[in-house]
Amino acid sequence: MAKKIKVLIVDDSAFVRKILSEKLAADRDIEVVGTAPDPFVARDRILELKPDVITLDIEMPRMDGITFLKKLMHYYPIPAIILSSLTENNSQLALEAMECGAVEVMSKPNTSFSVGDIVIVLADKIKAAAMVKMPPPKAQTEPSKPAPPVRLSMTKTTDKIVAIGASTGGTRALERVLLSLPADCPPIVVVQHMPELFTKSFAMRLNEICSMEVKEAEDGDSVIPGRVIIAHGNYHMLLRRSGARYFVQIKSGALVSRHRPSVNVLFKSVAMNAGKNAVGVILTGMGDDGAAGMKMMHDNGAVNIAESEETCVVFGMPKEAIAHGGVDHIVPLNLVASKIISLV
Repeated sequence: MAKKIKVLIVDDSAFVRKILSEKLAADRDIEVVGTAPDPFVARDRILELKPDVITLDIEMPRMDGITFLKKLMHYYPIPAIILSSLTENNSQLALEAMECGAVEVMSKPNTSFSVGDIVIVLADKIKAAAMVKMPPPKAQTEPSKPAPPVRLSMTKTTDKIVAIGASTGGTRALERVLLSLPADCPPIVVVQHMPELFTKSFAMRLNEICSMEVKEAEDGDSVIPGRVIIAHGNYHMLLRRSGARYFVQIKSGALVSRHRPSVNVLFKSVAMNAGKNAVGVILTGMGDDGAAGMKMMHDNGAVNIAESEETCVVFGMPKEAIAHGGVDHIVPLNLVASKIISLV
């Protein structure tokens, strides 16, 4: 019998602790070994129970989740999933938490998200987090600076489309790729597995630091050179075409490949509407979302890139895309941007 993933739930809400413990217990691969109402109790239970993964709220008594996470990453690195309420303020803090070392960010159950959907996604993220290789204590290193943006002539490439899919570890991977792309790069459409509101804050933050314009998708947004469009959390995003104009469609619907937004939904729409004018990129993440769509892109003439295992936080989605036969180039993260530029 395979070893179960041991999980500790850290949240000041007794209801959240109870409902997550009960629902996650139904997953045969996960064991909730304990809960904690605040970081001080969590500290003791981490040392006692030695969980493989923790879920962590941001707003808690005695010590906030960000401060606790920073201490944890310094002295006792452990994969942490931020589970927070959907507020503008919390979404900004959640992104800060990811910069501090959290591997994933999720929303708590509310009127927009059923408990069932949340637990399905949370269970997948716990399994992905358990595979993350954490740095040793006190071994935090300064992130390497991205390569400067490469200048790119747009005289013949205005009809090119770059489609990127990512999940666990993808926020930092995307930041590194986009920081290395020039302001006149062909348009980019992105699905990063994140909940509603968090995608807006993520896009706003990237827009402040990248050469390209970065925005959260709105229905009907034009897909134009120099613009990055990130799928709206909790909605699928599709590429559409009207004559020579590309635009995105935002729609609700069932989970696809256990996700909403789904990389497969985006990639399949890119395959149908951009064909050989597309470049597909699959970055770090667990599961197989994007594999079938990338194969369809490849069969329709697109050229596709997968992040190599050596730099992936979780080598799941790229591995599956490679296995499906949809990948043309396998490169480490630091070379993804230059490979995109060489292809467009």
